[in-house]
Amino acid sequence: MTELEQLEQELLRPSDKLIADMYHIKGDIMLLGVGGKMGPSMAKLAKMAIDQAGIKKRIIGVSRFSDPSAREELEAAGIETIAADLLNEADLAALPDAENIIYLAGTKFGTTGKEAFTWAMNAYLPGRVAERYKNSRIVAFSTGNVYPFTQVTSGGFSEEHPVGPVGEYGQSCLGRERIFQYFSEKNNTPTLIYRLNYAIDLRYGVLLEIAKSVNEGRPIDLTTGNVNVIWQGDANEIAIRSLLHCSTPTKILNVTGPETLSVKWLAEQFGLLMGKQPLFENEVQPTALLNNASEAHKLFGYPRVTIREMMEMTVSWLQGGGKISNKPTHFQERKGQF
Repeated sequence: MTELEQLEQELLRPSDKLIADMYHIKGDIMLLGVGGKMGPSMAKLAKMAIDQAGIKKRIIGVSRFSDPSAREELEAAGIETIAADLLNEADLAALPDAENIIYLAGTKFGTTGKEAFTWAMNAYLPGRVAERYKNSRIVAFSTGNVYPFTQVTSGGFSEEHPVGPVGEYGQSCLGRERIFQYFSEKNNTPTLIYRLNYAIDLRYGVLLEIAKSVNEGRPIDLTTGNVNVIWQGDANEIAIRSLLHCSTPTKILNVTGPETLSVKWLAEQFGLLMGKQPLFENEVQPTALLNNASEAHKLFGYPRVTIREMMEMTVSWLQGGGKISNKPTHFQERKGQF
């Protein structure tokens, strides 16, 4: 393991607060859609927190597991896995009961041209899951794409702001939220809607995309000139700890870092770190998709990993030839077409 990989592992370890919260999260934890970008590291984080707390609790990961190695990696970490297609009614019905559900299933990229599947995954399936697990607590992942674009000087929208998604992906995600809210009220199921903008990992994310463009001498589109980001380990921890904040009516929670970041500034800082001159194209627009996560910061504290740390690690990872996932965020998209 390289020095940077060791640092990454340290930054993915559970905090004392997460370990303390594990004592209060009663029952097993099941992650539906564990095979995505965040699921594996979140499941491992939960397992480490349980082990360090010295308590017994099952962590169960459910996914189609089209990549068998992903399943093997989770099982090696002590996580129980179940291969299931959640859209298959028999598979869903056969899943074990669990007191705590973290709902990560959904689709985003490639949704243009597959709108019907997008709505089935993002709005129909949540209803089936909500009925199946009506006696559980549910943290349901959503996105800041349910908000409209806002002035970059606004500080981002907080949870009470009216939604206004652009495009069918954002609309289907709002559908997911509304379905979970309906069944939360109908069945008295404690639920939390987790609106995330944008999780950062060394292998994918907004920072990596900007850093790669600087490193390769490709122009950076400044049309969407401002973003929010949060280290994936911090986002994972907030998701698990949110199980203690599920409620009826459903609680809405924005999750991201505290800064409204300039894309141009990020590129210039990457240029300084890499000794390269960034190239830019197009004019910065006065609006962007921005979240205000001050409620999450009140509940859980500020993220542990700072923007400077994320940037420095990203450059070291990129220059060291670290593995990169081909999962672009499309954070520049302004018409909601993914």
